[in-house]
Amino acid sequence: MAPAKITPAKVSFKDLSSSGTGPQPNLSRATELVLALMEIPGASGGEQQVADYIRRRLRRAGGNLKLLESDQAHQRTRLKGQIGNLVFRVKGNARSPRRMLVAHMDTVPICLNAQPLLKGNRIASKDPRGGLGADDRAGVAVLLNTAIEILEKKLPSPPLTFLWSVQEEVGLQGVRHAALRMLHKPQLAFNFDGGSPEKLTIGATGGYRMQIKITGLASHAGGAPEKGVSAIAIAGLAIADLQQRGWHGQIIKGRQRGTSNIGFIHGGTATNVVADSVELKVEARSYSGSFRNKIVDQIKASFLRAAKEVVSEHGDTGSVVFTGQTDYESFRLLQSEPCVKVAKSAVRAVGGEPVPFFSAGGLDANWLTARGIPTVTLGCGQLHQHTCREQLDLPWFHEACKIALYLATAQS
Repeated sequence: MAPAKITPAKVSFKDLSSSGTGPQPNLSRATELVLALMEIPGASGGEQQVADYIRRRLRRAGGNLKLLESDQAHQRTRLKGQIGNLVFRVKGNARSPRRMLVAHMDTVPICLNAQPLLKGNRIASKDPRGGLGADDRAGVAVLLNTAIEILEKKLPSPPLTFLWSVQEEVGLQGVRHAALRMLHKPQLAFNFDGGSPEKLTIGATGGYRMQIKITGLASHAGGAPEKGVSAIAIAGLAIADLQQRGWHGQIIKGRQRGTSNIGFIHGGTATNVVADSVELKVEARSYSGSFRNKIVDQIKASFLRAAKEVVSEHGDTGSVVFTGQTDYESFRLLQSEPCVKVAKSAVRAVGGEPVPFFSAGGLDANWLTARGIPTVTLGCGQLHQHTCREQLDLPWFHEACKIALYLATAQS
């Protein structure tokens, strides 16, 4: 997919970072929004109710719904969903490059039917067996609160795009298939996801997902095991080989770094039958695309060698078939990238100190950057994401709301 050609923005937020002045967000409303959003069910592919809530709140704030639309990304993703990415545009009244704020609407399944409980400076799940969904309903609330603030107070701003994406948690599918024309060529892009708002994620690993199917030869395990070819034995030999040679788990080869994981295995029918079929699901990650490809090659080589080592008395061997795809490409933004410089200024404007960070997981920023929109990611207070211990740190969340409003309204 060829990246869109976008001229780098020439911007300076010196006035913003030095003065520390500017419009202040309604933090009580922001808290109310995030609590309401976390209660709405919306796992990957099921984001319709979240989008409906956003639409209602924008309409109540006086938003022009002709500038609110959704694309058809959900019809092109692996997981056919209810709705595509939701895009809201503000025409703006200041001469400045268009800016885009991004957050994803979906949560992981453990967060369905979340019961958020506000206690002091934290929001946690009332149900100890369920998740919270702050990842990324906190980001959704940051964007929504910012848009409402601008609409209700009629704040001056440059042209703005608010992108609420779908299916981030299943391989960044929403932004991968987003209709770029609907974004109107933003030149500065800021994604709000997990962690501290002072953490600026300027790079992330790339991921490859693979399915492996091993076909052996069934036979009676008690009466004639020598006539069979065990698909499970092939899988076991291959996995052991990868582990022994350092190509499974954390991978360090000289200066190259990466990871691989065999996370799913299923096969066999009964203990008295030599297993003739095994299926595995595997992933490989690295900040280097070429090294990630090498990890994939090593995985394939181990399974192909193992298939030759398990032989029946008649010389039969098993076969291995691989299918896979790149979930997302790795990226690394320079410190001089305009969106990075602007994000640093905004963090300092609210009294924070920006900390560059590289993520071991994928973000919407991976595909946005790959498609020609360099995107820096800021946290908005989520802790222990994807677990029942997930929490939202309210001071961090409120800080993210302040940063977002600065990014959306500060004059360059």
